[in-house]
Amino acid sequence: MKITSYSEISQRTALRIGSGTRILTPDLIEGLGGKRPVLYSDKGLTNAGLTQQIIDIFESVPGIQLAGVFDDIEQDAKSSNINNGVQYYKECNGDSIIAIGGGSVLDTVKGIKWALHKKINNIADALRGNIIELWPAAEPIGIPHIAIPTTAGTGAEVSPISVIFNEAMGVKCNLLNPYITADIAILDPDLTVGLPAKVTAFTGMDALSHAVEGYFTSKANPMTDALALHALKLIVKNLRTAVAEGTNLNARSNMLQGSTLAINSFVLTFGENPVHNVAHTLGAKYGIPHGLAIAVLLPNVMRNLPALYLRKISEFAQAIGVENPAANPEECLAQCIETISSLRKDIGLPEDFAEYQIDSAVIPQLIPAVQLDPSGVGLRLPDEVIESILKDVIGAKVTVE
Repeated sequence: MKITSYSEISQRTALRIGSGTRILTPDLIEGLGGKRPVLYSDKGLTNAGLTQQIIDIFESVPGIQLAGVFDDIEQDAKSSNINNGVQYYKECNGDSIIAIGGGSVLDTVKGIKWALHKKINNIADALRGNIIELWPAAEPIGIPHIAIPTTAGTGAEVSPISVIFNEAMGVKCNLLNPYITADIAILDPDLTVGLPAKVTAFTGMDALSHAVEGYFTSKANPMTDALALHALKLIVKNLRTAVAEGTNLNARSNMLQGSTLAINSFVLTFGENPVHNVAHTLGAKYGIPHGLAIAVLLPNVMRNLPALYLRKISEFAQAIGVENPAANPEECLAQCIETISSLRKDIGLPEDFAEYQIDSAVIPQLIPAVQLDPSGVGLRLPDEVIESILKDVIGAKVTVE
C-alpha cells in the first residue's frame, strides 16, 4: 500500500483584484460588521498621499466613517509601534481595522489585532520567540479586518505569519495564527504606481524568495508547488517591467498576484527557510530593509546550500526562464543562480551589503545569532555555511590589525 504524506491547504482571506478596487473599502468593511474602523498606515504613505486616498473614499460616501487614522508605523513591525497602535485603537473606540501599506504596516496591524484579542498591552513581553497557534487551538478573532498592500513583495495581506521585531530582545520573532490574516485583501495596482523603483525591485525579490523557499522545502506538495511555480513565472516575467515602467498597471497587477501566490506557497510549507533566516538576522542587527537583504542573499544562499535545491532544480529552471537547462543538476543549479543574479542586476540591486559597512570581524558573533534566530528553527545552518555566506555578502570590509 502506498503511503502519502499529510498536508493542509487553506486560504482564509478573500481577494478583490483590479484597478480601482480600493473604492470598495467602505462597503466591504461595513459588510464585515465594522462601524468604527481605524485606518493604519505609515508616514511615507501619508506624505505620498495614499493614506488620504482611503480617507477621501470614506468622506465621499454616506454612512460609515473612520474612527481614526494611525500612521506612526516604522520599518520592521516594531513591538513599540504595535503597543502604540493597540492603545490608539482603544482610545478611538474602534471596532474594525483597515491597513494600507507594505509588509511593515500589514504585519504591525496583524500584531495589533492579535494583541487586542489576547488583551496584551506590551507585545514584547508576550512574544519572546516564535508563537505558533494552530486551529483548533487558535480561536477566531472577531475584529473585521481589510488589508490593502502598496507593495508587491511580502504577501503579508494573506499570510497568517507576522514577523515582529522585539526591540527589547533585538530579535525578529514569528507570530503564526490563521486568524490574524485579513478577512479581505484589496489588490489594487493603482496604489503601487508611486512606489520608488528600488523599493519595487527589492520587494519583488522578496516575493521571488517566498516562491523559491516554498518550492524547495521538504514540506512542499503538488498543490503548493503549483502556487510557487506560477508565482515564479509571473514575477520573473513582470518584475523588470514593473521597475522600469512604474506606471505599467498590467505588470503591477501581475506582481501583486504573483506575490500573493508566492506567500501562500511559503506559509503552507513553512519549514526550511535559510534565506529568510539570515536576512532576518542581518536586518535586525543593521537595519537593512528586508527585501534588500533577501535580494542580496538569495543567489548566495542557493550557492552555499546546493543539496537543498538539486532534487527539484529542473522544473524550477523552466519556471524562471533558464534557456536550455542542463541535464546535470549541479550545472542546472548554477544556471538558475546566474539567472536570478542577472535579474537582480537588471533591476539595479547590489550583490553585497558594502553600503552598510559591516566589519567582517563580527562574523564569529553573527554565526550564533543566525542559528538562534526564530526563522532558523526548520533548518539549523552549519557554522561553516553561515561563515561562507556572510563573507560573500558583507562586502569585504576587513578589520586591519
